[in-house]
Amino acid sequence: MQKLKDWFYSLQPRERLMISGGAVLVVIVAIYVLALQPFYAAVRAGEQRVAAKQADLAWMRSVAGEIVALSASAPAPAAMGESLVVVVDRVARECGLSSALTGQTPSGQQGIRVRLEAAEFDRLVVCLADLQQTHGVRIESATIDRTGKPGLVNASLVLQRLGA
Repeated sequence: MQKLKDWFYSLQPRERLMISGGAVLVVIVAIYVLALQPFYAAVRAGEQRVAAKQADLAWMRSVAGEIVALSASAPAPAAMGESLVVVVDRVARECGLSSALTGQTPSGQQGIRVRLEAAEFDRLVVCLADLQQTHGVRIESATIDRTGKPGLVNASLVLQRLGA
């Protein structure tokens, strides 16, 4: 460090002034590049995120009425007076799973245990979605095992009415 000082003081006053000015300029550029530029970039990115969120909010507000209208016109779940056994049997027939349905036993006040053997997995998923969305039935528990044939499964389900 002493060698650097000696070198600096051995320069002419004009040269020292130019070196000092250059050093100040380097410090200013370093502060801008290392501190201010990333800060300004983060602020711009934040402003863009806020603008995008505001646009999303405006869109959501514009379609809110349509969503309310659609949900009001959606079909209500099946009448609560209809037996869950009857609903499951009817939906299984509609989905093409009646031959796979091997057993139904009551489980609690509003529940039912259902056993399916060699059922097509894709049809089972569609059937369960129909029960949940259209008939107000939820899946309490499910055990699904594959069989020796591709696409076929054995399933043991416990179904229950929503709100029960």
